[in-house]
Amino acid sequence: MAVLIELERLQRVLELHCSCCLQLFAEPVRLSGCGHSFCRGCIVRYCAGRPRAPCPLCRRAFEPRHLRPNRELAALLGLLPRDIAEGLETEQGPAPFAAAACHGRSSAAQTPGEQEEEIWESSKQQEITAETIHLLRKDLDKAKEYTSQIKSQIIKDFCCMKEYVERQERNTLVLIEQEQKAAQQKIEETIHQLTDIKAQPSDISVRQRYGGSPSRINKIILDEKLNVVKSAVEDLKRKLETLLLENYAQQLPPPVQPADLYQEPSVSSSSPEAAAESPEPANSSQFSQWAADVTFDPSRVHKHLALTAQNRRVVVSSQLTTYQPSPKRFCISQVMCSQGFSTGCHYWEVITEDSDGWAVGVAQEMIGKRDKLGRTEHSWCVEWLGPKKQLSAWHKDQETLLHKDKPLKVGVFLELQKKTVSFYSIADQEMLLHTFEVSVSNPLYPAFWLYTLESNGSLTLSQPNRR
Repeated sequence: MAVLIELERLQRVLELHCSCCLQLFAEPVRLSGCGHSFCRGCIVRYCAGRPRAPCPLCRRAFEPRHLRPNRELAALLGLLPRDIAEGLETEQGPAPFAAAACHGRSSAAQTPGEQEEEIWESSKQQEITAETIHLLRKDLDKAKEYTSQIKSQIIKDFCCMKEYVERQERNTLVLIEQEQKAAQQKIEETIHQLTDIKAQPSDISVRQRYGGSPSRINKIILDEKLNVVKSAVEDLKRKLETLLLENYAQQLPPPVQPADLYQEPSVSSSSPEAAAESPEPANSSQFSQWAADVTFDPSRVHKHLALTAQNRRVVVSSQLTTYQPSPKRFCISQVMCSQGFSTGCHYWEVITEDSDGWAVGVAQEMIGKRDKLGRTEHSWCVEWLGPKKQLSAWHKDQETLLHKDKPLKVGVFLELQKKTVSFYSIADQEMLLHTFEVSVSNPLYPAFWLYTLESNGSLTLSQPNRR
């Protein structure tokens, strides 16, 4: 009975049990920061692999290398009689399996210290995850803010450009109005003068004096001014497109890769026999009934030629364009269309005014990747090139000088029944440039060549006019 009283009094005065293993201290050590004591084995396992850890009781950080033996507590435990020590353990209950490890007994279970370590590790991992999520959200917010700033700047820049263009448009319209009023005033003055002097029709001096038409002279001056404005607008448009293609070709989405099949477009209700028997077309209204919807083939275009406008325009680009790999891709500045023709009549037009050197023609699919248009047995073309800027027709590497001015638009009429391909200069009226006899053993494809990859140039497929 006295022993129990002493035990209760001792428990009230001193804490003699490790808070990790819940047993009497075995080789007690004191933490340097908070002063709490634990079994050496418990705290070493708790801190395993960590240079710094929180106290299991108060969470104050400490370093395992600064553990100090608690000699006072060890001496007190050494003074306890064996029966009192056993009584303390009995009062506390059976030792957990984890406690046995502190006192040299084996156990497969975790100690409370190890459990707390796992809880701490899990808590720390959650903190790291939460911090990572927080940082990612900050990065996302920064990206959104940066994108918003860029969009605002682009909108502002384009607004300035639109304001400038609109201002020039207003100024040009005012100029036209002023010129029209000036012409009207001159004509009215001339009429007034003629009315005052009451000139006779036979009066040669009057005829000589007013022989020149003020309205015609004014129209010439006005046309010159308007042509300057028109040329400036066209030049600005070309330069803007060229700038975007040269500097942002990698960022722009690549062209859609069509199926690698040759396509036979539908022709008009006229039968091929009727088309072959009909007279040679003389104007666009007759050409347009055989109009073919042709587009450039992304698998057969040089990497320095960029396709735009739904693959209807090809532009020289200073940067490589990201096309899908293709064994048929040209190694020179050429491009073919996706559509091939083996029967019937077909017609298409090409705008050539934006290029200083070009070739427009047809070729069989077997043309080599390094074969220039018109220099082989299987290709035919008309070409604008040379130091004298002359127009020529080419086939089998044979040149025929055409002695014609540079066409701003070329029409190509393919008559497979007659086995001919004809090239026209398209203006107010069509002017025949040259006609070839062609082989029809294989489908023929529209094909094009652009002079030099070092200077800007473009070709555009266009629909024929219906007049």
